[in-house]
Amino acid sequence: MNGASGRAYLRWLAPLALAVAVVVLWEVLVHVFAVPVYRLPAPSAIALALYDGHSTLLESAWHTLSLALIAFVLAVAGGILLAIAFTRSRLVEAALYPYAVVLQVTPVVAIAPLILIWVGLDNAPLAVVILAWVVAFFPVLSNMTLGLRAVDPGLRALFRLYGAGAWQELRLLRLPASLPYLLSAMKVSAGLSLVGVVVAEFVAGAGTSPGLAWRILEAGNRLQTPRMFAALVLLAAIGVALFIALSCLERRVLSRWHESRR
Repeated sequence: MNGASGRAYLRWLAPLALAVAVVVLWEVLVHVFAVPVYRLPAPSAIALALYDGHSTLLESAWHTLSLALIAFVLAVAGGILLAIAFTRSRLVEAALYPYAVVLQVTPVVAIAPLILIWVGLDNAPLAVVILAWVVAFFPVLSNMTLGLRAVDPGLRALFRLYGAGAWQELRLLRLPASLPYLLSAMKVSAGLSLVGVVVAEFVAGAGTSPGLAWRILEAGNRLQTPRMFAALVLLAAIGVALFIALSCLERRVLSRWHESRR
């Protein structure tokens, strides 16, 4: 085993070993101190709750994930298009950027009831997507704008010397140069879209969404703490899966032809 492969194994084995140790210690302490299950369930009780309710919980997990993915795709598309508009026109940026900042700094919990009133409780999934988009949009916009402008002035002068038009410069120079910024922002945006969906489902209230947030509320009202933890485990697994998938995409894309990962 060479040094590189050893470091790669260590990156995976270290957090896995820590997780196993924490779970074992958690199980032992809960039994030793006889902690009530409604206060803090043992990992074995959480695993049993996950197994018993796996069909309902997995269905809810898919619902939450699908809404998060829709919001994420819209946030990426909207962020890229608006960032291009910002780099093409200072007037557009001056007019719209303050409103993008306002969306970013306004707590989603504060505007969630208003969005629900506008779209109607019958369209709660649409309200959830809108709120998740609001949360996930700004990182893509800010990073993509920075990336489109972080172009070597010498390369820009070379493109102009050879008579490249604005579209050619955007397609062949600015977009490739902005890829590290975009892919980094996508990892942040994916997590925020999931957070936005969960928060929006909480605010939407009882019965308006079959997502994991509603399962957590339902279990909490019934003091089914193991079921609450089971839903939280699924939420964490979704977030980690999204991060790993986008990290693999970033590594694959940039390692092929971008010097930032050579």
